[in-house]
Amino acid sequence: MKSYWKIVTGVVLCALAAAGTGCGRKRATITCAGSTAFQPFAEKLAEELMAKRNDIAITVQGGGSAVGVQSALSGAAQIGMADLVNLPPEAKALTSVVVARDGIAMVVHPSNPVGNLTTEQVRGIFNGAIRNWKDIGGKDAPITVVSREAGSGTRTSFEQIVTGIHLTKDAVVQDSNGTIRETVANDANAVGYLTHGVINEKVKAVTVDGKDCTMEAIMAGAYKLVRPVFFLTKGAPDGVAKDFIVHVLSAEGQAIIKKNGLIPAK
Repeated sequence: MKSYWKIVTGVVLCALAAAGTGCGRKRATITCAGSTAFQPFAEKLAEELMAKRNDIAITVQGGGSAVGVQSALSGAAQIGMADLVNLPPEAKALTSVVVARDGIAMVVHPSNPVGNLTTEQVRGIFNGAIRNWKDIGGKDAPITVVSREAGSGTRTSFEQIVTGIHLTKDAVVQDSNGTIRETVANDANAVGYLTHGVINEKVKAVTVDGKDCTMEAIMAGAYKLVRPVFFLTKGAPDGVAKDFIVHVLSAEGQAIIKKNGLIPAK
């Protein structure tokens, strides 16, 4: 009789497990790592796919684009994420696909009267050649320069597009788009740059060379501070990594990207 109930209990437990991963069956797991700018978008996309499939688990980590490249190369992550205008030479050993595009917005405190910066002014500010807002049409106050850390894809792309930047030693360096936004939001004299997908009412995006950092301007090619977002794999993607990339590039995945503030890949 005891053995009978053991069998019945086992069948019941297996049936319950079948609603999740299945009796005795493990989920296929992959890790995505890299771009902190794309991390929250990748998390949303992973959640969407996992909601449809209970046989997989996708872990999304940040660390920056440099980490994304190295993680893909080492195998620590099945998918590396990098938001760079130009991938580094070592990434040539990887398979890359553009999954989205992202505008880099110049942001100031909402109380700042300056509404436009030229590329030359941006370069001068971040080099430390322009140190007071009055020199570019603002109030008489020192400029607080806020930048990302070395290895950040946002910083690398920003410097590749603007060119000629040797970051001033006085810059406040932050490790994410979120902390850039909060720093600028709490300093009336600050200026920084961040992915346009995280702009909110706490900061004011200024035009660059008279062009707005909007989805419409980016898609029309009018706004120039734009970089691609790459997914990187060691060899051709397969298994869950391939399934995730297909999901991200699907009409549904690209709609999620657009809804949350980034630009579709095409």
